[in-house]
Amino acid sequence: MRPGERPEPGQVEPTGPGDTGTWRRLHSTSPRGGAAERSTASERVHHFTDNISLRARLTLIYGMLFFAAGSVLVLVNYLVVAVLLNALLAEESASELLAHSYLIEEVLTHVTRFSLLALFLVGLLAVALGYAVAGRALSPLQKITRIARRLSERSLHERIALSGPDDEIRELADTFDGMLERLDRAFDGQRRFVANASHELRTPLAINRTLLEVALSAPDVSSDLKSVGQTLLETNARHERLIDGLLFLAKSDRELEVRARVDLGEVAGTVLSQLDGDLSGSGLSLRQDLRPAPVVGDPVLLERLVGNLVENALKYNVPEGEITVRSGMYEGMPAVQVENSGKVIPAYEIEGLFEPFRRGSGDRVGSSRSAGLGLSIVRSVVRAHEGVVTAWPRAGGGLVVTVCLPVPSGDPGDRR
Repeated sequence: MRPGERPEPGQVEPTGPGDTGTWRRLHSTSPRGGAAERSTASERVHHFTDNISLRARLTLIYGMLFFAAGSVLVLVNYLVVAVLLNALLAEESASELLAHSYLIEEVLTHVTRFSLLALFLVGLLAVALGYAVAGRALSPLQKITRIARRLSERSLHERIALSGPDDEIRELADTFDGMLERLDRAFDGQRRFVANASHELRTPLAINRTLLEVALSAPDVSSDLKSVGQTLLETNARHERLIDGLLFLAKSDRELEVRARVDLGEVAGTVLSQLDGDLSGSGLSLRQDLRPAPVVGDPVLLERLVGNLVENALKYNVPEGEITVRSGMYEGMPAVQVENSGKVIPAYEIEGLFEPFRRGSGDRVGSSRSAGLGLSIVRSVVRAHEGVVTAWPRAGGGLVVTVCLPVPSGDPGDRR
């Protein structure tokens, strides 16, 4: 990207010299004029109606039905009183009827006024009672929601076991319990598969590697055999990386078994020190701004997350490119952001990069650089930590990946 040029919509502006500590953000231009104001007002109305809870909707329905029925009752009461008064005064003379017409109007006015006042007061009471009744009726659904929120792979054994009449809500709870039982069996089978695959797949590859290394170390090995052996060793190493990535991906999709207080800044510093040799030999310019970003999670998974981001930035770069790594508080959340130069990536290809065995520019499983699981593992680790990962194309080529994790309980999460 040339100096003075502005990034296209959907792209992030590259980090400039001396601007390492500034987070990259995706700026979108908003429409102007009256159309934008009307669109904003319409969005607010839709946002308000969409956010009304079911309990509030039922309360509004109860209230509207009560006021509609009450209004009909007030009208009937008015007509009944008017008919009775006219019937009592029917036998009087015209002069007496004219004299009492004023009294009839006063009586009807007072009846209407007090009826409307009573309707309003009783209507408020009915709305309050309707709110309480709606909450009572929806309490089984709230129980289902609470259990569903705290369910995870390790707590799928929990059941709702809803008691009460055999109605629609009871049927829903029983259906949910049946689904949980099937998921529990499926996840249990997955855990056994991962444990068995870890041994069954790694052992033959380790044996193959040992046999090849022993065979190549023999003094009478021909050059052609050495060439073939080196190719087989590289293929075997790639298969080992692929299997390790798949097993790690399966592990990261599960619930966290270890929860410790970790600083993303320290994790990023550790990863950069481990990859110092590769970074120094790559000819890339490394810029970093590592600030404290405390989170609670699995240190091994978080180190793998940052390592995958930096390794991707290292592999998918251009000669004499740059890598920027920053950590700290981003929009009130602990975060780490890795920015790298590279080939131009269309915005519509970003989501596909997080799928297994997907790479940019059509590079697929045949690549020898990686197994294509880097960003897939990143997304799985982020999901296990209940965080958010976003990726944006960088103006001029490259990618900007930002990982935000929840603030640990008790931390204020100051904004920057």
